[in-house]
Amino acid sequence: MITSTTGPQPADFADVRATNLAVVLRFVREHAPCSRADIAASTGLNKATVSSLVADLIDRRLVRETGLTENRVGRPATMLVLDGSPYAAIGVEINVDYVSAVATDLAGERLLTWRRAFSGGDSVNQGVASVGAIIRRVVNRMAKEERQVLGLAVAVPGLVDVQGTVRIAPNLGWRDADLGGDLAKALRDPGFPIQVDNDANLAALAEQRFGAHAGASDLIYLTGEIGVGAGIILDGRLRHGRLGFSGEIGHVQLDPDGPACHCGRRGCLEVMAGIGAVLGKDPSPAEIQVEIEDSVRLARAGDAGTLATLESVGRSLGKGVSILANLLNPEVVILGGYYVPLAPWLLPAVQDEMDDRVIASEAGGCQVVASTLGHDAAALGGVARVLDSIDSGRLPRVP
Repeated sequence: MITSTTGPQPADFADVRATNLAVVLRFVREHAPCSRADIAASTGLNKATVSSLVADLIDRRLVRETGLTENRVGRPATMLVLDGSPYAAIGVEINVDYVSAVATDLAGERLLTWRRAFSGGDSVNQGVASVGAIIRRVVNRMAKEERQVLGLAVAVPGLVDVQGTVRIAPNLGWRDADLGGDLAKALRDPGFPIQVDNDANLAALAEQRFGAHAGASDLIYLTGEIGVGAGIILDGRLRHGRLGFSGEIGHVQLDPDGPACHCGRRGCLEVMAGIGAVLGKDPSPAEIQVEIEDSVRLARAGDAGTLATLESVGRSLGKGVSILANLLNPEVVILGGYYVPLAPWLLPAVQDEMDDRVIASEAGGCQVVASTLGHDAAALGGVARVLDSIDSGRLPRVP
């Protein structure tokens, strides 16, 4: 007799329980305050199973009871909300001249927001040492508050493969860096998972969980830093591509006769609609904030040259966004970074290009908006990545 072992195999009981614990935890996150009966009715789990799972989550201090409510039919019910008071999730963004760190509790309430000056030094090792020192201070701060770190996710402006290796981060001068492994060594094997991803990808996760369009299942985030990249969420999931290199919209060519790009090509979106195009030069990291503020001041004052530049950049940006809208039909494209303070002057030109170039009527329902998360978006996305892992069933042990 010939048998096949390639089909679905029975799940281990522990796996089933971990999955069900995650289902209940997600329900409480999304619907708190809620009762055990609410969970059973909505998830299809029987009441005895829900009671057991809730007891486990209470033991882990992930959920807590808040008392009774009588504003419902039948007997008063004990209501549940997220707890997570002994825990912290940490997200970090490495940029050309700064490192941002954000820590939150299980519910996403901020515990810490830091931004520190950063110089990558002459090597990856020096950069890792500097970043590791900042992360160590964050971890120590959480330890003083008697919080267990659930995980750390680090955002990098460059190509990060599916294993988390930084293949190339040109603005940092890094290539083929095992950043997660190097940070684990720098932190002396801290006992929590370390994940690494592209900055646009993590910023998209932040928008999906914490932003003005939280919950959107089809969302694209465009960075507005020195480079231009896209984080793409489709059908509720972040899309990395086969090797992890999706989202390099900044190097889509808009004009073969356009200005030279750092990548060696001409007329890329990044060189025509990036911050360098707004400022008319490639500014040093230390100059960008001041010069963007000057552009905003001049635009508000009606300076003709500044307004013409912003319209031109907005039209180039609109061409790039139109490509995304035609190809992926997102619900919303969110402009981040330095695009945010410039949005009042960029968005009208972007919308004009969308109206002309998107095949579907009314731009296929795609909105283009400015982020409300500021420069912390990628670091906050690191937090979102850690919380997503918890929601997927990677729960901490009972304290």
